[in-house]
Amino acid sequence: MQTRTPGRRLGHFAFVALASALVGLLVAACGGGTDEAGNDGEDTIRVVTTVAPLRNIIENVGGDRVTVTAIVPEGTNSHTFEPSPSVARDVAEADLIVANGLNLELPTLELAEANRRDGVEILLLGEATVTPEQYVYDFSFPLDGGDPNPHLWTDPVLAGEYAAHVRDALGRIDGDNASYYAANTDAFVERLTALDAAIREAVATVPEAHRVLLTYHDSFPYFGPRYGFTIIGAIQPSDFSEPSPREVAELIEQIRAAGVPAIFGSEVFPSEVLETIATEAGAVQVGSLRDDDLPGEPGEAGNTYVAMMVENVRTIVTSLGGDAGALDGFDVGNTWIPRAEHTRG
Repeated sequence: MQTRTPGRRLGHFAFVALASALVGLLVAACGGGTDEAGNDGEDTIRVVTTVAPLRNIIENVGGDRVTVTAIVPEGTNSHTFEPSPSVARDVAEADLIVANGLNLELPTLELAEANRRDGVEILLLGEATVTPEQYVYDFSFPLDGGDPNPHLWTDPVLAGEYAAHVRDALGRIDGDNASYYAANTDAFVERLTALDAAIREAVATVPEAHRVLLTYHDSFPYFGPRYGFTIIGAIQPSDFSEPSPREVAELIEQIRAAGVPAIFGSEVFPSEVLETIATEAGAVQVGSLRDDDLPGEPGEAGNTYVAMMVENVRTIVTSLGGDAGALDGFDVGNTWIPRAEHTRG
């Protein structure tokens, strides 16, 4: 399992093969379009990003001053997704391009570098948030592979830092509205601070010996240590292969020794080997964790980063024998302030 998975870079997207075919689209005139918030794009800053959690963080910072396009549709396996030609047009029309970075989206970045308009910034959130000394190398991202684990956003504290970098980037583009972006960011970070406290309270109810995570998709490398979880492994296919019998046996023994009641799969990556490990270890497999697929449908009130994290933590805590009551009634809605209210304030 300690093999790096090339497909993790958002599927390599087949961008290189598409690039020459898309060049002609880049000179086309741009229509406005409408985002989930109802903005028509004519009076807003156009931001292009990759996955839904980043999209929602940007929306909470930019509010109704931004129109955000996430390249990867929700519910899609982002590691094998192939974009339509409209992606090139979206990149060419963007006023700001936001990526997670840390080598997660290299084909996307190649396309962005080639097709962005002069002066358009590419903001890499991961590199802006952690230093190389803070990079995490683990089961699917070993040090000798050269790429750190890029899943910073599943840590709400780091998600707040992502928001601050987006605030600063929008302020560089639209300085007249910098106070609006700052107010939105403050409101969002306040929500994330409350979420952090609720997570800590919920996790404290999990028996200490059960604070162990074995997941299919290694998406919690920053979340786990922050909240006192030990991550013992991740079943991540390399070229769509499965772990060796010896690796499976070692994981079964670890789970048995710890007495862990549950291991965690993914809705996007169903895995027979996880079911085998759970059965042999006397645990259950819970296959509903998300890292880049928000609950509900785009445009719905619960289609938010915070809602995703609340669902994840509730699933983890209850499956490991804890009480997730600290999350009951937690407000998972967006926090951004309509421009009219900000002006009146």
